[in-house]
This record gives sequence, C-alpha cells and structure tokens, in this order.
Amino acid sequence: MMKSFLYTLRQAAIQIVRNKTMALTSLFSITAMLLILGMFFMLVVNVNLMTENTKQQFDLVEVYLLDETPESDIQTMIQSFESLDTVEKVEFLTKDDAMAEMQDRWGENAYLLDGLSENPLPRSIRITVRDVSDAADIAEYAEGFSGVEDIRDSQSEVDKIIRITNGIQIGAMVIIIFLVIVSVIVVSNTVKLTVLARGREISIMKYVGATNWFIRGPFLAEGIMIGVVSAVVSSGLISVLYYWFTQSFSQRLLVLFSTGLVPMDFMSGNLIVIFLSLGISIGAVGSIISMRKFLDA
Repeated sequence: MMKSFLYTLRQAAIQIVRNKTMALTSLFSITAMLLILGMFFMLVVNVNLMTENTKQQFDLVEVYLLDETPESDIQTMIQSFESLDTVEKVEFLTKDDAMAEMQDRWGENAYLLDGLSENPLPRSIRITVRDVSDAADIAEYAEGFSGVEDIRDSQSEVDKIIRITNGIQIGAMVIIIFLVIVSVIVVSNTVKLTVLARGREISIMKYVGATNWFIRGPFLAEGIMIGVVSAVVSSGLISVLYYWFTQSFSQRLLVLFSTGLVPMDFMSGNLIVIFLSLGISIGAVGSIISMRKFLDA
C-alpha cells in the first residue's frame, strides 16, 4: 500500500516536471483565481460586518412632538412605548436637549447656533428597539397618537444597506463560479496533455494487468499537488495583503464607519481552509474530467 502511494506521488512529480509549462499555467491559473476569490471574500466578510454594525446604529425611532402637546399626553406616550416588548429603551428629549445634541454634532461650527433668537427644535421621544426590523412597526404605532408632528425611522436606510450588501455577494459569487470553471478547464487540459504523452505507456500498463486506479493515481495526484501548491501560495499572498490593508486602513474605517475590520487571525485561518479545499477540489475534478475522456473512466 505504501509502495503504491509513494509510486503515485513520484510519478505525479515526474509528470509535473516533464510537462512543466502547462503545470505552471495551471498553477498560475488556480493561484490567480484563489487570489481574486480571497479579495472578494475579504470584501464580503468586512461588508457584512460593517452592515451589521451600521444596522445597530439604526435601531432608533424618533417621535417629534408639536409644541402645544400637553405633558400629560407625552407621559402617556412614553408609558405606552415602554410597555411594548419590542422596545429596549425610551428617552424624552426637551428642546434644550435637542439643541445640546446639535451643538455636539456641529462641533467647532456650533457657534453659528448662538445667533438664534429662540430654539426651533421640537421636543421628541427617542425609542430604541430591540431589533432593527421592529422600527417600522414602532413608527406605525406612534402615528396613532395625537400631538405628533413627525416620525423618523431608519428602515429605508437599512433596506438600502441590505440591498447593496446582497448585490456585492451575488456579484462576487458569479465571478467566483466563473473562475472556478476556468481553473478546472485549465487543469483538465494540463492532465490531458500528460495522458496523451504517456498513451503508449498506459496501453502497456493495461496490457500487463495494471488496475484502472493504479493508472489513474498519478494523474489525480498531479492535479491535487498543483491545487495544494496554489492554495499555499495564494494563502500567503492574501495574508500579507490583508495584513497591510488592516494596518493602513483599519483606523480610518473605524473613524468613518464606527467599525473596524475582521481580525487577521479569523481571516487567515478561514482562507487557508477554503483555499486548500478549493485547490484540492479543482485539481482533482480537472484530473477526473480529463481521465474520464482519455482513460474510459
């Protein structure tokens, strides 16, 4: 058993050396495919993380009140919202509270608000929902109260973010499937050339009683070896690229979107597993397709 296994590996290595031009073509093809896949994987995973973090920032419903709304009605509204299971927290903001928040948002330009003769901002009830998907229902519920001037929820913004995320995922999947097919074809052609070059030798092996799997083994091993080397090379390159990216842009993204990047350890660990699985699968499938046609498998 061990001798057969070592023979298979030795023959696969010899075939790769003999047909090194096509073997390198397959290697570069799979490596390029895995690199592009890795980039899309990094993009999709980080976009999903940013989407989830951004959605958590849209878990608020703000109910703006008319100036003439009585305090008793406001207290009734607050108690009604607090009684709902989908509500996490309810806050009442006075006109002064709203002005203070606006001054904080304006930062250095807050002095421009000092010239106002009176505070134009309305009082409001700020409702934090337990789940972003409940925001629209809370907004609809708030419409049933009198004394409400306007209601703002962020469901439309959340829907836009989800649509963009889904679009990126679908686009990445289409490109990945296309690249996998191309890589399988290239590996299949590589093994095909090796089979043709060893056609006479294969005929002799069959004549002397060699089993089909004994003949197939080196070709299958050749495709798998090419896939494994491609996976190792692409994993290293992507890890270096992602490390550079996190060092260069992690802080900027944290400032702009209030979210960081997926940790390096998580990304590298998953990429290695994915790349090895894909590399071995592509190499094996490419070899099997070629052998089915030329070895009557």
